[in-house]
Amino acid sequence: MSTNTTPALSAAQIDAFEKDGYLILPRMVSAADCELMAATTNAHLAQAVAPLEYESEVGYAGAPKSLDSVGGRTARRLRDAYHRHDSYRAWATNPQLVAMLELLLGERVCLTLSHHNCVMTKHPQFGTATGWHRDIRYWSFPRNELISVWLALDNENENNGGLRFIPGSHRFDIKPEQMDQLDFLRPEVAENQALFAQGKAVTLQQGDVVFFHSGLFHAAGRNNTEAVKESVVFAYHGESNPPLPGSRSAASENILLSH
Repeated sequence: MSTNTTPALSAAQIDAFEKDGYLILPRMVSAADCELMAATTNAHLAQAVAPLEYESEVGYAGAPKSLDSVGGRTARRLRDAYHRHDSYRAWATNPQLVAMLELLLGERVCLTLSHHNCVMTKHPQFGTATGWHRDIRYWSFPRNELISVWLALDNENENNGGLRFIPGSHRFDIKPEQMDQLDFLRPEVAENQALFAQGKAVTLQQGDVVFFHSGLFHAAGRNNTEAVKESVVFAYHGESNPPLPGSRSAASENILLSH
């Protein structure tokens, strides 16, 4: 256990997360660590190391229609990052990270390998936009109290498909009619248009980390640059909030962490 008596997060940071549903931690990860993870990612992309998810499998607007279409084998994410390489695993279980998550969740922390556990890649041309959604839409836990941890391996902004958040939306009461069949906010609904207007683009530098609540609405645009954007994403829950038995969320291991 760490002997550092300085709190992992300040009271102001904890309050900001509870209010806004997300928290940015600038330059939390070193350039050397980011570059190692990026080099691993690029090697696995070049070799198509399974398991991968392709843009054509997601079915979002503008995506290639099939694996055999032009751009059909554009990777959207490298799955199971935890078992791919020591560099990803070391970050997922980083003691400083775990200490921060314990403060936000108020108890011991578990890493779920069923969700996220991936390197998100957004490619030029064929990398599709993602509509406004909440991660909890396809997660099965007793309480909507999970935290996703997003690490930028390079710079992220609106131009290359960076994240957008609706601050505080993890506390909003959303009616079923505001959502479509895939649990995205419907763009034609007036109430949703007012929410979209509150959306805030997030600019990240290499090594920046974002914590965001599983109930927070977020989205991301297309990559209009010529370089692939890469981000490592893991998800965590409190020890007292295990996945529901028999659900997709319980299909892979949940790892109790300590610092």
